[in-house]
Amino acid sequence: MLFDIAILPTPENWAIRLHAADNIAVARAPIPAGTELCIGGAAVTARDHVPEGHKIALREIRAGEMVLRYGQAIGRAKETIPAGRHVHGHNLAFEELQLAYEFPLAEVPIPAPRRDAPVFLGYPREDGRVGTRNYIAVVAASNCAAHAAEAVARSYEGEALPAGVDGVAAFPHGDGCGHAGGPDVELIRRTLGGVLDHPNVSAAVIVGLGCEDNQIEYYLGRRGGGARLAGLTLQSDGGARGVLEAARREIARFIDRAAAGKRTEAPASKIVLGLNCGGSDSFSGITANPALGYCSDLLAAAGGAAVLAETPEIFGAEHLLVKRARNREVAERLLACIRKYKEYLARFGGSFDDNPSPGNKAGGLTNILEKSLGAAAKGGTSPLNAVYDYAERVAAPGLVFMNTPGYDPVSLAGLAAGGCNLIAFTTGRGSAIGFPTIPVVKIATNSGMFRRMTDHMDIDAGTIAAGEKSVEQVGREIFDLVVETASGRRTCAERMGHREFVPWRIGPVV
Repeated sequence: MLFDIAILPTPENWAIRLHAADNIAVARAPIPAGTELCIGGAAVTARDHVPEGHKIALREIRAGEMVLRYGQAIGRAKETIPAGRHVHGHNLAFEELQLAYEFPLAEVPIPAPRRDAPVFLGYPREDGRVGTRNYIAVVAASNCAAHAAEAVARSYEGEALPAGVDGVAAFPHGDGCGHAGGPDVELIRRTLGGVLDHPNVSAAVIVGLGCEDNQIEYYLGRRGGGARLAGLTLQSDGGARGVLEAARREIARFIDRAAAGKRTEAPASKIVLGLNCGGSDSFSGITANPALGYCSDLLAAAGGAAVLAETPEIFGAEHLLVKRARNREVAERLLACIRKYKEYLARFGGSFDDNPSPGNKAGGLTNILEKSLGAAAKGGTSPLNAVYDYAERVAAPGLVFMNTPGYDPVSLAGLAAGGCNLIAFTTGRGSAIGFPTIPVVKIATNSGMFRRMTDHMDIDAGTIAAGEKSVEQVGREIFDLVVETASGRRTCAERMGHREFVPWRIGPVV
């Protein structure tokens, strides 16, 4: 990625060209009409006011010609766009591109972790995974038990817990009953099963109503029996009050067990880092996402896993990931995710271009192609080693992909259920989100939002666009913070008490 930064008459007004082939640049700050700038040795005069993060044409772009950002096509000009014009939805058309895929010709071996890889202090589990936190989880089997699960967790608010026990976390949700049999039931079971059997969870209680589709018997015995999992229902255990009392008795022994666990030194190869973005803006693909990509490469070199997600937000950039796949099978699995998701959207009359939200567009992202090219940068440059379905257990090291929606809380639930013990989340508009049992590191794409939402943001990647730091420098900051967080440092989302949990429901309600 190449940056051409043109410093305008006032220091705060800069425009950024991301690749030498690009015919547009991105406004680092609002550009008033009539402003003269020079990029790549060419003079351009702004014909319109160009908002911060939006695109300005660097030369005349003929009607029907491709508009290029990152050296990649992001759509066709609806009309001839003179140099200096604001480029956005009014003159840039979305088009589903016919991409050329370069499949790997040979198997790319997975290298051994670096011998000088860092370590962190985590909680070793019996299955070989390592927790970055040490929680007791109370999981609702269905919406009918959500209130009871929350009541159990709330009963511990203000109650002193032993050192090393991070808390009792509730997982209420609106699913678990009224499902058509088949894939949707399988999906909720895989999701809740992954939440219960998670390295950040020492032990858990699953609470049902008793008559829902998602019966608690499915989960009992899957985590070492009564040693790590207890099951209760309102209909058999005395209603909400009886469940509260019985759950507290079970949790009392679980807390003793959790308190016996101590943080011990573990290699960075035990970190499974979920990669997510939300409330994106035009700077996401310039600052925070490339920096997180550099962090992902560092983690992959250390033998850890970086889990790229959000299938709608790699659409239009999948050819770049196919080219990096470890083998043909991995590449085909990735493309199958795209095809199946496209079919899923078509059943409801939707398309991938429905993904950019009004906030994304206000932040300068015109369509899904532009958004995806920036979002895929979170995956860095490492080979793509594996592809997983939603909530499947992540087992491969290095860069992997998980099929999730772009909707942030649903994507995070899938990453969590897959075993991610830490999540890095980039945002440009400002997203307030976390997870009940997983620390979420928040990375701001621009300094203005970082200052406005300082209580929510852990790292300011806007320093890259300001020319104060490089992508590599901020990427190293993210990696160092990930290791510190894995050892117990609390994130802003944790301090703010964020506990969002929304499983993916894909089928009809019956």
